[in-house]
Amino acid sequence: MKSPSFRIKNSKGYELNAYLELPANQKPNYYAIFAHCFTCNSNLTAVKNVSRSLTNHGFGVVRFDFTGLGQSEGAFTESSFSANIEDLMVVNNYMTRHYQAPSMLIGHSLGGTAVLVAASRLDNIKAVATIGAPASVMHAKNLFSHQLEEIQDKGQAEVNIGGRPFKIDQDFIKGFDGMDLPAVIKSLRRPLLIMHAPFDKVVGVANAEEIYMSAMHPKSFVSLDGADHLLTDKRDSEYAGNVIGCWVQRYFDVHQNSMLDRNGEQLVAHLNLKEDNFTTNMQTRTHAFLADEPKSVGGDDFGPAPYDFLSAALASCTAMTLKLYAERKKWDLQEVFVYITYAKKHSEDLMIKGDRSGRMDHLSKKIKLIGNLDETQKARLKEISSKCPVHKTLLNDIVIETDMV
Repeated sequence: MKSPSFRIKNSKGYELNAYLELPANQKPNYYAIFAHCFTCNSNLTAVKNVSRSLTNHGFGVVRFDFTGLGQSEGAFTESSFSANIEDLMVVNNYMTRHYQAPSMLIGHSLGGTAVLVAASRLDNIKAVATIGAPASVMHAKNLFSHQLEEIQDKGQAEVNIGGRPFKIDQDFIKGFDGMDLPAVIKSLRRPLLIMHAPFDKVVGVANAEEIYMSAMHPKSFVSLDGADHLLTDKRDSEYAGNVIGCWVQRYFDVHQNSMLDRNGEQLVAHLNLKEDNFTTNMQTRTHAFLADEPKSVGGDDFGPAPYDFLSAALASCTAMTLKLYAERKKWDLQEVFVYITYAKKHSEDLMIKGDRSGRMDHLSKKIKLIGNLDETQKARLKEISSKCPVHKTLLNDIVIETDMV
């Protein structure tokens, strides 16, 4: 999956590092911005998983590094809460100018608190989702409250946050003050999804309750049962992204998939040479998918190559045929793995003699069967694997008629 990267200059002149996650067809219906957690960055696995899950729901998602974090310029001392909000505003304006105005903000931990404030200042934001967000900016300030006196005396101090050292100063502290978050949330009046793990040890679930009680409807709460604060389990972050994608459809206009005219045939493939390079859209009556070439030959690798689809047809047909045969025989076949490799090989290497000489198309098929099967049953299933319709089609003489329409 391609994630175009770009740089966005913020109000202080620093360049923020950003990535744009796009749907498989590279044509999002909506755009969203993801704000990462305090002291984290946009390459956190959870950030990428949530963002990429949302692309399956038609979203283009910008994930970026706040000032002084990740690959963005600046120092961490300039990455206070107020600075985070300013960065969000800058990214929003950049997307509005160069792509399309974002419709949703998503924030993780303190990033969730930041998107609540940013959304209240942006008319184009139609929905907000938070993950493990604190109900107060003071939650982040409490991480270094025991060193406030040292900062006041010396002007700055090195603090340990999440096991990493950071230098902060008085200006950094001031950036967390003067924010009446409950009032901001109450005035938001946008669809709000609050997601929180019930046993979050970093930001207690009571924070989710406070945010929920402050917000006006429409508002929703989803428990991330069993997850930790950073969503380190891939299943938790992917679940969060999919839930957000489903939830927000209730508040956005539904975009129906524009189907290509198959002209009465079973399948149509369409390539726009000016826009899509090699990326080819294909559609059957009920399904859409992409084909492309790998980057090594000038493609964008947005989908399988044509010969990958040939191999896929053989592999899937083989697996389905073995399933049907084993079920009819009432054999204990539980899983089937079919491995296919396509290559051009010389007839001599294949030990083929006679009229067929020179380089030939070669498909290697390897099968792994899981289940309580004896050797006789496995041998019979190997024979049956060669009788699947696609296998037989590939071995037959094929006639392809081509007409211009």
